[in-house]
Amino acid sequence: MNRRTFLAATAAATTASISAAPTRSGLGIATTCYLSYLKPRDAHAFLEFCAERGAGGVQSMLPTDPAKFRARCEQLGMFYEAMLQLSPDVEVMRASIRKAKESGATACRVGALSGRRYETFSTMDDWKKFVSDARAKIAAAAKAAEAEKLPLGLENHKDWTLEDALSLMKEFGHENFGMLLDTGNNISLLDNPHQFVEALAPYATVTHLKDMAWQEHPSGFEMSEMVFGQGQLDMLKIINTIRKARPKTRMVLEMITRNPLVVPCLTEKYWLTMPHRPGTFLANTLRMVRENKPSQPLPRMDQLSPEARLKLEDDNVKACLAVAKTQYGL
Repeated sequence: MNRRTFLAATAAATTASISAAPTRSGLGIATTCYLSYLKPRDAHAFLEFCAERGAGGVQSMLPTDPAKFRARCEQLGMFYEAMLQLSPDVEVMRASIRKAKESGATACRVGALSGRRYETFSTMDDWKKFVSDARAKIAAAAKAAEAEKLPLGLENHKDWTLEDALSLMKEFGHENFGMLLDTGNNISLLDNPHQFVEALAPYATVTHLKDMAWQEHPSGFEMSEMVFGQGQLDMLKIINTIRKARPKTRMVLEMITRNPLVVPCLTEKYWLTMPHRPGTFLANTLRMVRENKPSQPLPRMDQLSPEARLKLEDDNVKACLAVAKTQYGL
């Protein structure tokens, strides 16, 4: 079954099966859960797809028909969070946020970097230019969110260390501008995942919940997103920490099914943009990796057929929804 066939089958089944969908969870699903293989590109179809799985909401691209999308969200009893692009132009950001509001969005997500800091930049000058450009965009986003009174979250997308993120929040953060708090990304920058959540939970306007597992690698370590409860994070503690700090913030799943990501923290290039970060971060992370070994091998996709990868991606999301409902109160 190719992707087109899979999508067609899902769409055909949705109307017939929506009434038989599992009881609605409080957990939303981000499109990034499915970007490895399914690759959804339409907000309306993705909403129906997630409704069939019993999700409480979606975090996705802007819909083509905001009024229709909003009405369908209300009919299904689901929330919507919009994924927006950053711009240094405040009015451009405000226009995007207004379209999100028309679509029924309760919050929005933006990101400054689509890749990974240690892979994207080869010199400190490259990093400094990125930071300068990003700061102009972040400043515009913060002003736009304040003007439109809609929560907006900047994702920690393997770009900002804990110190970077806290500095940005102290400078630009306010009631409607904070972080999209991703619970696993900053392990790759050698931040302790639980300490990272504890420090940034007060700024968490949006979330990406993911459980993680890791193991040693010749270049440093490798890590994978895991089904809730199969990784090495205390997800219930993480969720409760965010709930306590930001009771109104929605919980959204980002379970990415893919090969493990190598974090080459023992290579020279990795440190080119972080030369002043103390070696204690490296020592503490490698100790965590060595002392907390995974209970099973990290998942590998290379030997699976395209159909098996599609199925596993969906099965992993469904399994996370089930655990969130039965064990995390979501």
